[in-house]
Amino acid sequence: MPEAAPSRWDREADVVVVGGGGSGLAAAVEASSLGAKVLLLEKRPQLGGTTSIAVGSFTAPGTSFQRAQSIEDSPRLHDEDMAKFAAGRESKNNPELRLFLAGHAAETLDWLMSLGIQFHGPSSEPPNRVPRMHNAVPNAKAYIAALQRAALRNGAQLLVGLRVRQLFREPDGRVTGLEAAKESGSSLTIRAHRGIILAAGDYSNGDPVKQEFLPPNVAHVEGVNPHATGDGHLLARSVGAELVNMDLVYGPELRFVPPPRPPFAQVLPSNPWLARLFGWGMDLLPKAAIQRIIQGLLVTWQHPETSLLEKGALLINRRGERFCDEAAEPELAIPKQPDKIAYCVFDQKLCSLFSSWPNFISTAPKIAYAYVQDYKRLRPDIYAESETIDGLAQRIGVDGQALKKSIESYNQAARGAAGDLFGRSAFGSPLEQPPFYALGPVKSWLVTTEGGARVNTRMEALDARGQVIPGLYAAGSNGMGGIVIWGHGLHLAWAFTSGRLAGRNAAGAIVV
Repeated sequence: MPEAAPSRWDREADVVVVGGGGSGLAAAVEASSLGAKVLLLEKRPQLGGTTSIAVGSFTAPGTSFQRAQSIEDSPRLHDEDMAKFAAGRESKNNPELRLFLAGHAAETLDWLMSLGIQFHGPSSEPPNRVPRMHNAVPNAKAYIAALQRAALRNGAQLLVGLRVRQLFREPDGRVTGLEAAKESGSSLTIRAHRGIILAAGDYSNGDPVKQEFLPPNVAHVEGVNPHATGDGHLLARSVGAELVNMDLVYGPELRFVPPPRPPFAQVLPSNPWLARLFGWGMDLLPKAAIQRIIQGLLVTWQHPETSLLEKGALLINRRGERFCDEAAEPELAIPKQPDKIAYCVFDQKLCSLFSSWPNFISTAPKIAYAYVQDYKRLRPDIYAESETIDGLAQRIGVDGQALKKSIESYNQAARGAAGDLFGRSAFGSPLEQPPFYALGPVKSWLVTTEGGARVNTRMEALDARGQVIPGLYAAGSNGMGGIVIWGHGLHLAWAFTSGRLAGRNAAGAIVV
């Protein structure tokens, strides 16, 4: 049970937002634009959250970009296509909430554009029947920069380095305030006259939450954002909110480790005027030039296609050893290896195969494709090549004899001369044609999580009986509400849409 509210408060505001990522900033901007006094609290020293490390895709139907290209679309059609991405999980979806997202995403896109954010698109992503994916220019950091400027312009106060430790609930059930701790260890209490909005991100790196809700072989996989620890979910539950779909996560999936320096697109300007100029330039660039820019993101953000492993590439650990059937959930085996990493090893035959369509290392569907030579050019930090296995082992820092033994054992199994040590039954060709190649390190990550507090279409948090918890709202990953959204650009669409509407409804709440 939450502690009783204090008799005196250190600070007061109309609306208090917990979390400074995309959904939290959207809530702060909307609430402050309606005249509410807003305080936003972020536990990290800077704003951004998971949004700031995203590619920046925003998927929506019925947008002005679609109309400009005479693309006919509707929320109902988009909802039907979203179901195709969520095969096997559709029974868990909250149909009212997902259709609600489809119906409001386009107006959210217009709202973001009104704040100075530029977009390029729409682009295709099968199985969407029409192009719906809009990409922020130059990347996702444009969202954070524009929203921060708008919030400050509206008079919102954005406080960093404050972790919310608890919520206070009155005897009548209303959530009225919170306690937050500073890095120094001191704390302050804040009263919210109209509402508190939980927008503190997902739980992909929150060990206690993952251990409670996920299978052990998934719970120990790291999250892409190391600071996404499920704080908002625990706060919501502490005052009676029901958590739903907590067993659904996006991943684990294999991704290459990030580059030592930000890629070109990450250092492009987020200033609205410069971003607008860059956006106009994107419209004028030939398709080949756009593909080249996006390839720089593909080799940074996207996962390697499973076909690379299915056709014969091996996964090798720090010791130079194979450790799993590469064609059967290797993402669950890599976290158990030394340093939780592996290398994709292959030969010239596979290199030639994955140097042209239809075999690619990574992709943004129907926009751009990245092949072996693109990784050599754009990610030399994870690319290795040698005429000999010993030379390759030296390049990636593993034991040469162990690597030779691993490849020879696999080759015997691929030729049918012996059984595979890890039970693999489907093989590509033996790895025997030099040069030999390695891409890595590759790690297994949880990209994001689907569970969150149950909410209604006003983004009000609900208890297990479906009753509103007065004064408490949840947005983004904290307020997933049972919505199932697989596919690119949908989590950002939900973050900004739910955050914007939570801010609007909290600002309009009247406390009597």
